[in-house]
Formats: sequence, C-alpha cells, structure tokens
Amino acid sequence: MTEQEFTKIYNSNASKVHRLCLGYASGNNELADEWLQETFIKVWNHRNSFKGKSAIDTWIYRIAVNICLGDLRKSRKSIPINEDLLSKRSNDEENDNDEKNIKQMYHCIDQLTEQNKALILLELENISQATIAQTVGLAHGTLRTRLSRIRKSLLKCIKNGK
Repeated sequence: MTEQEFTKIYNSNASKVHRLCLGYASGNNELADEWLQETFIKVWNHRNSFKGKSAIDTWIYRIAVNICLGDLRKSRKSIPINEDLLSKRSNDEENDNDEKNIKQMYHCIDQLTEQNKALILLELENISQATIAQTVGLAHGTLRTRLSRIRKSLLKCIKNGK
C-alpha cells in the first residue's frame, strides 16, 4: 500500500471510524480522536498483513473496535458522557427534545455488553449487515437476530428513561 492509497483509504473511512470511536467514548471527542489516530497508525504499520480476504473497511473497523475495547478494558472504567457535546443549548424546544433523546440513546448504548455495543454502533454508521457480520465474526442470520434484540432493548431503555 502506497502513501497515496493510504491517504485515500484514510479520507474515505476516517469520519466513520471517528463516529464509531465517539460512540465507545460516550461523546468524549478527545478520546475518540486518540483512538482514531491509533487505529490508522495500526493500519499503516500492518498494511502489508492485510490479505484482502475482506473489504479494507471491514479490516479497519475491526482494528478500531479492538482498540476501543482494549483501551476500555485496560482502564476498567466507564467513560463519562460528554455533556457539552450532547446538550448544546437551543431556543428551539424540538431541538432540545432531540438532544435529550440522543443523550438518552447514548446512555442506553453505554449499558450494552461490549459486543452488542460494537454491533449497534456499526449499524448506526449505516455499515452493511454483511460487513458487520464479517467484522465481528457472526453469521448474518445471527447478527440480524441480535440487532433486532438490541434495538428492542434500546427502545425499552429510552422509553423507560433508565
């Protein structure tokens, strides 16, 4: 992989990987930036080990998920939700309600198991289910069932405010 190819891959995947990391970091932008940087350093350092058995973005998502989970396991602490990011003030009542719902959704996502959190964050990025299944090593049917259960669980959590 040349520097030009790497730059192209970075430009097409960085924003999705950042949002994925932001989900794991519960809105902590600095931590998400750190994980994004670490992900692409690892992509560059291990570029010759990519065998092409999956799409390059699948490989990158897997690296990002592993970095996020690994760092969370090392610290063994939950990441506090970045209140400033999720609760920007607006005079518009509808926007305030939307922001409250987004904050509640991230709170509920934060309560999921590590693998379920990875699945829903990848889905929220509109990554195809086939890619998600390949990234996490699940059969496509198993993934569909699990995502359905996760969505129901999140809906229940959001509605109950827990």
